[in-house]
Amino acid sequence: MSEGRTKRWRRREAGIALLIAIFVLLLIGVIGIALVVSSGTETALAGNYRSSTTVYYASVAGLEEVRARLRPNNPNSFNALTPGTFLPRQGTPLAICNPVYVLNPAPGEVVAPWDPGNPYYDQQYGQEFGAVCTGTLPPNPSPNTTSVWQNTPLSRLSSPPPAYKWVRISAITEQSLNLDTCPNDSTPDPALVYYGLVSRCSPTSFNLNDTATGAQVLELTALAALPNGSQKLLQYLVAPTPLPLTFSAALTLDGDNVQFTVPNSTNFQVGGTDQGSVGNCNPGTLGPPAVTAVGYTNSSDASRTNILNAIQANRTGNYTPSLTPPPPTPNVSLVSLPSLGCPGCSLTNVGGLNALVQAITQSADVVIQGPATQSSMPSAMSATNPMTIVINGSLTFDGWHSTGYGLLLVTGDFTFDPDASWDGIVLVIGTGNLNSHQSGNGQFLGSVFLARTLDTSGNPLPPGSAPVSPYFDFTPTSGSNGVYYSSCWVQAAQPASSYKILSFHEISQ
Repeated sequence: MSEGRTKRWRRREAGIALLIAIFVLLLIGVIGIALVVSSGTETALAGNYRSSTTVYYASVAGLEEVRARLRPNNPNSFNALTPGTFLPRQGTPLAICNPVYVLNPAPGEVVAPWDPGNPYYDQQYGQEFGAVCTGTLPPNPSPNTTSVWQNTPLSRLSSPPPAYKWVRISAITEQSLNLDTCPNDSTPDPALVYYGLVSRCSPTSFNLNDTATGAQVLELTALAALPNGSQKLLQYLVAPTPLPLTFSAALTLDGDNVQFTVPNSTNFQVGGTDQGSVGNCNPGTLGPPAVTAVGYTNSSDASRTNILNAIQANRTGNYTPSLTPPPPTPNVSLVSLPSLGCPGCSLTNVGGLNALVQAITQSADVVIQGPATQSSMPSAMSATNPMTIVINGSLTFDGWHSTGYGLLLVTGDFTFDPDASWDGIVLVIGTGNLNSHQSGNGQFLGSVFLARTLDTSGNPLPPGSAPVSPYFDFTPTSGSNGVYYSSCWVQAAQPASSYKILSFHEISQ
């Protein structure tokens, strides 16, 4: 090739390196921009996920706080507030269209869910209850109280409080839920929804709308909001659930070689026939029409003999229903003890009985250190508000002419004034000694259960051993009217172990 032609080719190739360099730089720039965009997207996604997770758990925290505070034995229970200023008095249902709010504002913030101009206005209330209640606005202002975080200085908190703004507690009906809880109906009912053991849909399982013995279902709705605008609205349906306790006798003596003393009088009776209505619950609704009058748990010792020897021949008809009439025979039988709905709560051994005592104590309305008297009984207790009361130690009723309602657990000796009465469940687990040495016209209506888990020196028996020698000691001078079985009162006195979550869902906004 000639020199001139070579020069011409070289001139044509001049600048190719620059073009290649520019192309490479452009490619690197595109890749760099893509990496920056991708990194920004990942950061945004991570931020969105973090915000979504934070606001979700903040809303759950509000629901769980309120669910815990509904229990009367919670240190921050709503019951500790002035009765009637927030939730109705215990035992009175919350009415439909009467929501109450737990508020959790940030410092300097105003949270008013009932105000349409407030940033945290409760729009969901109108969406759910607008067709049931008059108007779509909550009452202005609605009853309200503050969260537990509002009563704790920020300097004492190890981490910031959850960012929920409010939790609404509402009564519900089938109409507000737009849900027929019982397929036997044709349309949703306007009545309040209850949850319990018996239902018009099924007599054998927990169901909604058990108005006879169930507990009111409450709806908890929580709104959480973050400064970046993220919000989350979550909802629970909750109801208190019992342990539950069941009994096969009006009077159960659980243990070896039971001791039994009863008066020889016409008035004193132990009746296993179901009786006593409570609210919409009538005798026979919850089980068999009758149970054993006096039940014992050990057939291989002197328990049955000790019981029968204490019953005078002219009083055998006072222990009903009669087993083989005529002539009447005292209704005294071996009974089996159920395992209850709490872990390890078997009534056949000391460990299980102690677990039952602990479970009841944890769910009690009132725990009192003995020795106690009738003056220790809570004034809020009534026929419409049965309570769970635990006495750690002895209890003496003397000169008390009133009636107690609910579940009474006594770990020491229970000295009973026969002029007093008790409707519900009486458990004497510990010393297992229930005695009465006075005259009077009171009675027990529900079921009475005795078990001794201590030795003669008051020391706990081994957990695996059987309870020993409970003592039902109503001497001949006792004028009590006795013990009568009532399935309705047994059900009404069941201690609530917790507020069970019946449903949980997120509400779209």
